[in-house]
Amino acid sequence: MHRHPLPLALAAAIAMACAATAQAGEPQRYAIDPVHTRVLFAIDHAGYSKALGTVSGSEGSLLFDADDWGGARLEVDVPIDRIDMGDSGWAAAIFAPRFLDVKRYPRARFVSTTITRHDASHGTACGDLTLHGVTRPFCMELVLNKIARYPLPPFRRTAGFSAQAHLKRSDFGMTSWRSLVGDDVELRIEAELIRHDGDNAPSSARQ
Repeated sequence: MHRHPLPLALAAAIAMACAATAQAGEPQRYAIDPVHTRVLFAIDHAGYSKALGTVSGSEGSLLFDADDWGGARLEVDVPIDRIDMGDSGWAAAIFAPRFLDVKRYPRARFVSTTITRHDASHGTACGDLTLHGVTRPFCMELVLNKIARYPLPPFRRTAGFSAQAHLKRSDFGMTSWRSLVGDDVELRIEAELIRHDGDNAPSSARQ
């Protein structure tokens, strides 16, 4: 008995469509692009100005579905020993044991516990921040800027985020020179993350 090929083809097409839909709704893993990710911080300098510093070279991963942020998870390591203050002497002063003590604590680490979506492009990531050997609860306000295939080779799918947060350095055991250095630290983060599997880009387009 021969089966008609049309029902078989239709069944196969439906199965493939269902599989594709399920995959599209699953969280995808992204890796932080250390070249296009930077942390900027601002802290009061004796009331005269806000001292600015930046950190590049962060590493980590994000599990993320733009339609359902509930299953998202972020893990990131920030190389504190790579802070750039625009002056080597100033950087050496904040690297010292009385401030960041980067020889003992060269990296900060954030691991999310909840990521909440407020609308299509805004949300809040809360979790645990480890800095200067101290772990404290920490939240960031997120803006999802864009998710799309990057327009240049290797055409990998890329997610772009901006984030803002505040912390007190005294909460992490840094209490030196309060008359000269503020306690409140403002953070701004610009991050790009690359889909872990390259978004199934053609092999000829991959690096």
